Amino acid sequence: MKIRIKGNTIRLRLSKSEVAFFEKEKQISEETNFGNSTLIYQLVNDVNTGSIKATLQNNCISVHIPSEYSLKWTSSNLVGLSNDMDVGNDKKLFILIEKDFKCLDETIEDQSDNYDNPLAQAK
Repeated sequence: MKIRIKGNTIRLRLSKSEVAFFEKEKQISEETNFGNSTLIYQLVNDVNTGSIKATLQNNCISVHIPSEYSLKWTSSNLVGLSNDMDVGNDKKLFILIEKDFKCLDETIEDQSDNYDNPLAQAK
């Protein structure tokens, strides 16, 4: 699972096996160790929420998806889910969860577990 943060936007991208794991286990997480601290980020299938939301507590970013959204996303060709979460003071956090496609340009990253890019056929 990859995380990308820019301003008030957070984006998670999952490979095929990660989506399958999330579908089965209802949660998936990753850790980045900084030596004296660890950043954890996770995606959680949450039966108690009605919208996609994120929290930050104790160096852990948790993105919560309502169960019905999770089921629709993992069991279909739906690429992504998103929400503008109100964070107060007239600000919003844009949250995007996506299936990770293979890149169209050359990259050294292993993409064997990524979804086929629908734009690859146009090339």
